[in-house]
Amino acid sequence: MQLTKVSRRFILRGLGVSLVLPTMESFGQQVSDIPVRMGFTYIPNGVIMDEWRPQETGRLRNLPNSLKPLQKHTDDFQVLSGLDHTKAYANGDGGGDHARANATFLTGCQAKKTAGKDIKIGVSVDQIAADIIGEKTKLSSLELSCDGVRRSGKCDSGYSCAYQYNLSWKTESMPMIPESNPKLVFERLFGNASSRVDRVNQLKRKAINKSILDFALHDAKSLKNRLGRLDQEKLDEYFTSVRELEKRIDREEKLSKEFSYQEMPDGIPGTYKEHLRIMFDMMALAYQSDSTRISSFLLAHDGSNRSFRDIGVPEGHHSLSHHRNDPEKIKKLAKIDHFYTEQFAYFMEKLSSIREVDGSRLIDHCMIVLGSGISDGNRHGHSNLPVLLAGGKSLGLSIGRHMNFGNVPMTNFYLGVLEKVGVDALQVGDSTGILRDI
Repeated sequence: MQLTKVSRRFILRGLGVSLVLPTMESFGQQVSDIPVRMGFTYIPNGVIMDEWRPQETGRLRNLPNSLKPLQKHTDDFQVLSGLDHTKAYANGDGGGDHARANATFLTGCQAKKTAGKDIKIGVSVDQIAADIIGEKTKLSSLELSCDGVRRSGKCDSGYSCAYQYNLSWKTESMPMIPESNPKLVFERLFGNASSRVDRVNQLKRKAINKSILDFALHDAKSLKNRLGRLDQEKLDEYFTSVRELEKRIDREEKLSKEFSYQEMPDGIPGTYKEHLRIMFDMMALAYQSDSTRISSFLLAHDGSNRSFRDIGVPEGHHSLSHHRNDPEKIKKLAKIDHFYTEQFAYFMEKLSSIREVDGSRLIDHCMIVLGSGISDGNRHGHSNLPVLLAGGKSLGLSIGRHMNFGNVPMTNFYLGVLEKVGVDALQVGDSTGILRDI
């Protein structure tokens, strides 16, 4: 392999491998080189709002049950109430709230009701950012999902499946198809198949069934001799994370062949929880290595009827969401909400454990949105949505609080997020101004 420098980043390349190295002081990289990352994570089918949203505004103290897994992280996130997606309502188009919730979440636009090829929505906030800052990284953006891919066909009340299975939109009619197979995501991050020669080398590497890191160890040892002690530790930590993730993907792939469930997506891993966590780990490594600064993660598409037997909920999520105030169904839905929060807490813990060149935490340089395009799944409400913003300490964000903005377009919030990453955008969907109080 060889060590190359691209802009202010250093990359180990060779035999179908491309390892972008984290920022290190020994390379002459400074605090000013630490980038800001942004991510968007989608919860399907809304939440039980009484169990999810804090009762009081101001300082976060005792969190409601569905947010309890985040209790130790109250100084690293804020809950934002009063954000609306009015373009997710029917507005004369009839049924299809799940398709619209999904499609509108990052665009703030009304989806054209069609099941054909003439789909039309709008450019999503992540891609507005990718057009400006995406060229600075190996991947302009990273799109993930734990669902199978649906590019066409009819899904929800006459809406194309493209609306329901995609979060990110490059243009009005071009979704950024998310990847659900962890192994393929891993190859995108750490493989190097940009040319015919690279692809041949990648196939050779696969044929001899060696780890990505096996092709970097020699050069890594030579590289370490040029690093200070703290950077040596950082490099060891980074390589260990890559290797452990690679091993987990292989292990889960084997498990998925032994255990299959109807509600599980095709491929790997064998359990939904592990699938989510591997994807979160992939996002963390992508941020750590500056392989990308922009990501979106569809935990499951809106309308998903996945069951959660591992937590005692055998019924389908979507079916339960139409609870009609049945206490037992509400209790089970709150369990699902708690489960999703647990996985996000895992991600926050991961981001908190990774150190930047100045000793600060990776999460301090991130803005990660967690939310849903539906508030109450029973009534398909798209106002006062459940929204959480994690990270941003280095940016001066107002972490550790619950704020109610009183019914403003969620796209105003997105303009505020874009401003924080240095992207001046005039409009996102139905935005009416920049929400700066974040």
